[in-house]
Amino acid sequence: MKIRFASFLIAAALLAGAADDDRAADRAAIRTHIDRIFQAFIHKDIGELRATHAANWLGYLQGSRNMIRGLDEYMNTNAPIFDPHSPFGMTGYKMREFDMIFKGDAAFVAFVAGVEYKTPDGPFERTLRITDFYTKENGAWIQTGSDTDVHPESAAEQSQRLRELSEQEKKGLLEAREGAWRVYFAGDRAALEKLLPEELLTVEAGGEWGNRHTVLESSARFAAGGGKLIRLEFPKTEIQAYGSAAIVYSTYFYEIEQGGKPFTNSGRATEVFVYRNGAWVNPSWHLDSGK
Repeated sequence: MKIRFASFLIAAALLAGAADDDRAADRAAIRTHIDRIFQAFIHKDIGELRATHAANWLGYLQGSRNMIRGLDEYMNTNAPIFDPHSPFGMTGYKMREFDMIFKGDAAFVAFVAGVEYKTPDGPFERTLRITDFYTKENGAWIQTGSDTDVHPESAAEQSQRLRELSEQEKKGLLEAREGAWRVYFAGDRAALEKLLPEELLTVEAGGEWGNRHTVLESSARFAAGGGKLIRLEFPKTEIQAYGSAAIVYSTYFYEIEQGGKPFTNSGRATEVFVYRNGAWVNPSWHLDSGK
């Protein structure tokens, strides 16, 4: 009986060891596969990228606003960074965390990677947090789904770093800045409400503090009194942008007509804008007379 029991224990241990070896081999195969994907990005090997992803791939890439369905959509999403004529792109990576769990011929893989890039502004690094879904097909592992996102530490760094606005972003920002002034003088409450959020806080040229209610009421009084904007200029403008926020520094000059008489005013403005729900809104400003 003891011999039989001992034999059973030995057999169980051997089977357990074989199972561990199988998972170890699977772990190594999946890790190698992920390295292949990184190398495909580094070398802009579009054929290798296609070969390492399943036809029914499903998931999200960094910045995805919509679900990506299928290999063709995945490849189209990545196409711009695989331009063979561009000198920019991924140059290296280093794993910081890496682990996975298995359920039969499926594996859930989670890892954090520090990734290096060459950009028009020079070398750039960020940390990605990625979860991949792998399945075994015809005896080989392949990526069937993924969710790629910026790690919270890199997201914080990006929001704190001074950035250059694109020409389109800058155009939209300056249009919003001038629009806020013009709809104020026009007494266009509906347009003004879209530009000025509930949390609006202002310091006016005379030193008075204001909020959304006081600004809307002031605009309404000006228009109701027959006031008109004749001329509006911003002779000098400088912009600083951080994440979704931009600070606009400018000098201003405007001429209005009120009670049949012209009035002019000039000074300096510091205005804060935030890109929210697809548009720039103006949650605060500080005006002074410039003297």
